[in-house]
This record gives sequence, structure tokens and C-alpha cells, in this order.
Amino acid sequence: MSENRLDEHHLADNIAHFARALRKAGLPVGPGTVLGALAAVEAAGIGNRDDFYWTLHSVFVTRHEQSTLFDQAFHIFFRRRGLLEKMIAAMSPIAPSLAAAKGRQEAGALRVNEALQPKIEREKPKARETDLSAEFLASSAELLQTKDFAQMTAAEIALAERRIARLVLPDDRVPTRRFLPDPHGARVDPRASFRRSLRSGGAAIELARRSRRMRHPPIVAICDVSGSMDEYTRIFLHFLHALMEARGRVQVFLFATRLTNVTRQLRARDADEALARCGVAVKDWAGGTRIADALHDFNRDWSRRALSGSPVVLLFTDGLERTVDHDLAFEMDRLKRSCRRLVWLNPLLRYRAFEARAAGIRAMLPHVDEFRPLHNLASIADLCEALDIRQAPRADPRRLLAAA
Repeated sequence: MSENRLDEHHLADNIAHFARALRKAGLPVGPGTVLGALAAVEAAGIGNRDDFYWTLHSVFVTRHEQSTLFDQAFHIFFRRRGLLEKMIAAMSPIAPSLAAAKGRQEAGALRVNEALQPKIEREKPKARETDLSAEFLASSAELLQTKDFAQMTAAEIALAERRIARLVLPDDRVPTRRFLPDPHGARVDPRASFRRSLRSGGAAIELARRSRRMRHPPIVAICDVSGSMDEYTRIFLHFLHALMEARGRVQVFLFATRLTNVTRQLRARDADEALARCGVAVKDWAGGTRIADALHDFNRDWSRRALSGSPVVLLFTDGLERTVDHDLAFEMDRLKRSCRRLVWLNPLLRYRAFEARAAGIRAMLPHVDEFRPLHNLASIADLCEALDIRQAPRADPRRLLAAA
């Protein structure tokens, strides 16, 4: 196939249009990559649909986590009935952008659909002078900061996810029992000092110093993914993904009717791919709630490994347990004794008239160090500050029990 043949039937235009969509979706595609794709198609020939797919995949995809976005973009771009087959046979004109598929979207599908959708520029209304109150002058950023996640549109959710990825975490490093070489350290390192003295034959001893190693305390998150928490789980997992990218020492467990460790799935660099992997691993997503059973499984199977290093535990649930017995309080007490700080994050606290009347909440509340809301960007920002273990302790959450 010659280059004139490509230009004659607009295949080059289709590939260039497809490359622009990939770039908008987040893949690092430049002019050189487009030329490489054209050369690869010319050298390999189009053949069938699979051959054409893997030819473009070999050029546009340079990292494993980019495969999901490329796969979504390819199938959405060439989804029109017989489009690719007709282009293979007769080289159809530039393929128009297609609407998003109905149903549950896979990882990266939302970003790909937005990249393939043309932007419609609407005529801006003429500005007019009027007296507006301070309430209407509030910026969209301030409104988004306090808007409940359950009331956000898909575009606002995407914007909130990007803001979560840019959150600044506190520098809460604490000294460990290990030491590192430090010329200005307060402690003398005898072994290193004797080793230095051997260089001069013992004529002079140059003291080597060391200081304690500073590390961020580990974080363990135990998240409720039952049906009542579904509107908040995805945003909180985006926060945990950003937290894992910034610190690394983060372990995540999801539960509804059973406990699942998704730490490995959440380590994917792309947030959409990470959440898609979590959805595949968790079989009881949006199911019922068994908090006591999940905490029992965690304390029995994972506590010794996950809670080493005295971590901060984030328990994300609304506390609406199906069956409440003494086991729930016992497991909460065991979890509290095994960690540095136990922080309970409950979306129900967004209501000012919240009272600890549910039996599950009353059984859990005496065993937590902090009881905080998590329903908007402002509450997530407050949580980042609360992760600093050096700050003064918060008010005792047991006061809610006394008020109920």
C-alpha cells in the first residue's frame, strides 16, 4: 500500500483524528507517533480488524496502563456498524465522533468519550450591570468545595477527582527505631567511627554520627462498599489512590458482606484502571453490610501484617449494621488497641441533626479516636490535616452518645 493510496482514501486522516482523540484522553501522542502509525499500517497492511488493532496498539501504547484507554478509544471510534470493515475495503472518510455507550462504562471510557465528543461553543450572553449579592458572587470552585458528592454531576465528579489528586498532605513524618548516617546527627555511630579509624592506621579517630530515620506512619483503610455507601465510595477510593501515589505505605480493604484486600489493584498508576480492577476483585460491591464479620476477618487474617508499624486506620462506613451484637463492639475494641489512631469517616455526619441512635453506631463509637464526616471536598481537605498524628487530639466522639 503506497502513501498516495493512504491519502486517496483518507485513511491517514482517520488515523490522525484517532490520534488526536487519544491525546485528549491522556496518552502521550505526538506528530512523530502519528507518522510512525502511518508507516506501520503501510508496512503491515490493514488485513482484518485484529491486525489493524494490534498494528496501532504497537505504536500508540508505550506503557501497560495505557492499554485500557487505547482499547476503549479504538472500540468507541470504530464502533459504527461496519465502519472499520468498510474503511478496510474502501477507505471511508473521517469517522465522526460517536456517543458514549449505554450501561456501565469500563475504566477510562468516560475520558475517551469526552475526548471524542466535539466541543460546542455556545454564544456567550452579553454582560450586564446588575447588583448581585455576595451569595451569587461565590465562585464555582467554592461551591464545588462544599457540594455533596451524591449531588454532583459526572463533570463535577471528574473535576473533584482531579482536585483530590492535587491535594497537599501534611509532613507528619515521625522518627523510627532505625538510624541513618548524618554528619550533623546527635548520636555517635561507633561502628562507622572505628571503620574510619582503620584508614589512618588508628592514629586518629574521626567520629561518625547518625540520626533516626524519619518516615510517614502507614495508613490502613477499611472501606464499606455496600449499597448505602455507593455514592461516596468511588470518590474516597480516588483519595486513597492519590494517597498511595504520594506515600506508598497505604493498604486498602473493601467490604460489604465479606472482606477483600485491594491494595495490589489500587496500585495501578491510572486511577480509572485502578478502580476498575477493584470492581472486578470485589464480588459483593453494592451488596449488604456486615461490619462485624468484616472486622473479624481483618483482625484474624490481616491484623498482624497490615497493622505493623503502628498505622493510622481509616474506617469508612455509615455504621448501619444489619445485625448488632456484642461481637461488633469486641472487634472494634480489638482494632482500636492494634493501631496508633482509629478515625471513623461517616457520610451521615453531613446532617446537622445527626444523632447516634442506630445500634451499630452506638456500639462502634466508644472505640474510635475521631468521628469525622466525609461527603465533599472540604471534608477530604480536613481529613488530610487530621492525618497529622502530631496535632492535638480532637474532641471525644463519645459526647454524641451522651447527647443521643
